[in-house]
Amino acid sequence: MNSTIAKQNPSRKLRKYTSFGQTVRNSLTMAYRGILKVRRTPEQLFDVTLQPIIFTLMFTYIFGGAVSGNIQAYLLVIIPGILVQTVITSSVVTGVQLREDMDKGVFDRFKSLPIARIAPLAGALLADTIRYTIATILTFAIGYLLGYSPAGGLGHVALAGLLVIVCAWAISWIFAFLGVIARTASSVQGISMLVLFPLTFASNAFVPVDTMPNWLQWIVNVNPISHLVSAVRDLANQGTMGTDLVTSLAGAAVIVAIFAPLTVRAYMRRT
Repeated sequence: MNSTIAKQNPSRKLRKYTSFGQTVRNSLTMAYRGILKVRRTPEQLFDVTLQPIIFTLMFTYIFGGAVSGNIQAYLLVIIPGILVQTVITSSVVTGVQLREDMDKGVFDRFKSLPIARIAPLAGALLADTIRYTIATILTFAIGYLLGYSPAGGLGHVALAGLLVIVCAWAISWIFAFLGVIARTASSVQGISMLVLFPLTFASNAFVPVDTMPNWLQWIVNVNPISHLVSAVRDLANQGTMGTDLVTSLAGAAVIVAIFAPLTVRAYMRRT
């Protein structure tokens, strides 16, 4: 068909690439598809709606007095930690759902369409930012109900939430890559949680670092999750921006620069 069009319109040049504008439009269309999936199956949001509420209540009332002496003081520690843990953990769903869609042959159809190659992947990851936003709002909301009173003010709290969403979106490219190369959705979830579990708990998210053994303190201090939690605390609790913020954004940019092309390349080979 393309050759026929070329013969009828010899001055028209056939493009083998998509423009940036078309890539953005295609990605937004795919993101809308992801939002429609959530509307039709709202149970997909259970992890980002129930988890922050349950974890916040449990950690606050079980560990609050032991760690910080009282609940109010511990809220300044735990709310940023729960926020980072919940949103980062929910990014695993990206890889799981991607693997499920590929197993069903959905992405085979996308590959045959005249759209940007990265659009199905970018759209799916973009739609998942809705999940991160819901988790962020609920975590701060339950914190406020319990008495969380950050000195940074509403503006810096919003910036802290936006930082976590951006970093979670970047990390979701890693799990998207696992979703493409893994054989089953369950293996994606298993591998992802095996990595995230020690990263989130071997951090400064829940307890002060100085209470840990020296060897563990070194691990916690180089843990990227610790830098993100510290950046959120600086923004929300103090209204300041430090090196942890720069480190978190730089790390997110590096992850996207590495795993976005790797994921797209693996996706094109596997579909």
